[in-house]
Amino acid sequence: MEIDNNKTFMQKFKSRTIQGLFWILPIAAILMIIFWVYDKIDNIVNLFLDFIGINPQNNEFLWVVGVVFVFVFILYIIGYLIKTQIAHYVESLFHDIPGFSTLKDIIGIFNSSKEGANKVLVVAIRGFANEGYNIGLMYSQKESIIKDHYTVTLSMTPIPNGGYMFEVPKEDIFIIEHATFDDNLQYLLSMGVRSIAEVLNVKPKKIEEMQTIDEWLKENPQED
Repeated sequence: MEIDNNKTFMQKFKSRTIQGLFWILPIAAILMIIFWVYDKIDNIVNLFLDFIGINPQNNEFLWVVGVVFVFVFILYIIGYLIKTQIAHYVESLFHDIPGFSTLKDIIGIFNSSKEGANKVLVVAIRGFANEGYNIGLMYSQKESIIKDHYTVTLSMTPIPNGGYMFEVPKEDIFIIEHATFDDNLQYLLSMGVRSIAEVLNVKPKKIEEMQTIDEWLKENPQED
């Protein structure tokens, strides 16, 4: 019994460690990029202050304000240019680099997860056993190569960046309303300890009460 308890403890410890790792990885990646860009801007501001005859070491407050201002201004300019033809021209320069398009599409998944008809849908599909349902993601709501079928991705747990893609008939796809990509990620990382209903803080529904993908598509027609 003691061995079983130790094994259970080690399994829980391993599981929670992995969950902690995958929770902190995107935060750490973003912070690394921010600090790298900040460091480059810091060097530019230092050179500029030296050029106009101001010693940054004697004007620390001015130096910090200058770095933060330039950093925020650059982010604003980039955010503005994304919506213009300039962004498409820059992207075209990198388009032929292997892997660029794939990375762009992956990043686009996160950017579009809450935007109109292109949002990522959390769905329930009829299970691959005799009974039951699986919870997955629809990154696109465009029809598959197979008539009346749509692509649904089932992620693995506790490592959600892997998984399987299935072409599912539309009558077997049901929308989990108000669920987001982040909600599904929490569900996966909990390895089922928290149900999707607990994550969403809602009461369970009968499958007949859920919206079908066909009904959703009528309300949100897709562009060709």
